[in-house]
Amino acid sequence: MKSLDHFEEKIGYQFQKKALLKGALTHSSVRHSGNMFERLEFLGDRVLGVVIAQFLYEQFEREPEGDLAKRLAVLVSKDTCDKVGHLIALPQVLKLSGDRSGNSAILADAVEALIGAIYLDGGLDPCRKFIIQNWERFVRESSSPPKDAKTTLQEWAQSCGFPVPVYTLVETTGPDHAPLFRVEVSVQGQPSCSGEGNSKRVAEQMAAAKLLTSVSK
Repeated sequence: MKSLDHFEEKIGYQFQKKALLKGALTHSSVRHSGNMFERLEFLGDRVLGVVIAQFLYEQFEREPEGDLAKRLAVLVSKDTCDKVGHLIALPQVLKLSGDRSGNSAILADAVEALIGAIYLDGGLDPCRKFIIQNWERFVRESSSPPKDAKTTLQEWAQSCGFPVPVYTLVETTGPDHAPLFRVEVSVQGQPSCSGEGNSKRVAEQMAAAKLLTSVSK
């Protein structure tokens, strides 16, 4: 209980219904955990999208829909959620089965589940406070909309005389209402990289971003 009390202080929200917090922090891989984690993740994913979309709408008044959409895709991605999970020390309280502690996709899912739990316990206002508090730094990181990773990777490949990148769907996991796609991208002469996301498009973007990082080193 002490660790959960400390975690509530860390995130700046105290739960009235502790069962919701425990449900968000107990991954579905844990025996007899039920499907609460996945249901909270499903809800939290939608709440996160709405809050970030409104925040971007208010912060970037002159940007067109396309640029706002690019920002949104990055901010609600598994990669950003994983970063937030580490910022709030979520791995220290998350219950997992087996050796899954280093799985960034699971940590990202847990962040979404936590948002869903806060929403059910206290409504939209505390959710908005939690999200803005932890995502604002990522919004401020770029004064201009992020570049599309797939387009950038293709331009790089063509400039080097390579064929266009090839994307392959490796696997689809998770429940029907919240699938997780893993896509691998390869460019001739370069080691392939994979990315995960709740859609093939997002997974492709994540894979392309990783390969760009790899080739830039």
